[in-house]
Amino acid sequence: DPGSRPRRFTFWSSLAIQVLLDSTRTLSKPSTKTSAGRHLLRDYEHGRLFSLHEQIEHKIDFLEQELLHTEQSIIVVGHSIGAYIGLEICKRFQKKVKIFLGLYPFLTLNKNAMKQSAIGYVARSSLLSKGVSLLASFIGSLQASVTRSIVKRFLGSSWSATAIDAGCSHLLQYHTMRNVLFMAKTEFQKLNEEPDWNFIRAKQAQIAFLFGVDDHWGPLTHLEEISKHAPRVALSIEKEGHTHGYCCTEAGSFWVADYAANLIKNQMLVGDS
Repeated sequence: DPGSRPRRFTFWSSLAIQVLLDSTRTLSKPSTKTSAGRHLLRDYEHGRLFSLHEQIEHKIDFLEQELLHTEQSIIVVGHSIGAYIGLEICKRFQKKVKIFLGLYPFLTLNKNAMKQSAIGYVARSSLLSKGVSLLASFIGSLQASVTRSIVKRFLGSSWSATAIDAGCSHLLQYHTMRNVLFMAKTEFQKLNEEPDWNFIRAKQAQIAFLFGVDDHWGPLTHLEEISKHAPRVALSIEKEGHTHGYCCTEAGSFWVADYAANLIKNQMLVGDS
């Protein structure tokens, strides 16, 4: 039941980490479940880097095969750049998507964010990207306790043990980090454009977004823009003190899972009435 309150963190943390691992896997070693996945796997073996567009097509190819022989509707939930990817999925499956929910969405560049500017500078430079990836790989090759200590100190002081384990085992690999930065490069190129307001306006009754109070990836100025262009979109602001990386903490995972479940339940009730 999407409206039930989560009772065990293990379920939600496992779900969140599985999503994290699936996302990392498509960046580092693509799934072979689809024809696109098998093609991407061959490219991976030759050190291929995957763009935002290719990541979107990979997800769409998977869904096309999963939904080929069913009339079942789907609910799409995307976090950060996943919100942008989710909207692109909604465009391709307009008759299938019942609800779209974007969590702490990264839909367009925030030109006032110094951190984004710094990441963009590194991502645009092949030399710097290789250097950062080598450093990540070196940290990942250290004794496990040392790697965990570094990740906890510099990335996840509030992260759960499960999130730290996932970061150590899956993120700190050369090819994974190279793909993270290459995808960031292509994200910044594409998200320099305005969101597709025509589509968001046309589907606003099916769309919802959750923003954070102090999130440079999805600042409240972007919420105001959405409200201006598509006033019927369901907009919420999380004020509990969680961050863009909510899924790496137990408290954040609980709160967002509860929010998402209640929103989806209410939206479905409205749609059925």
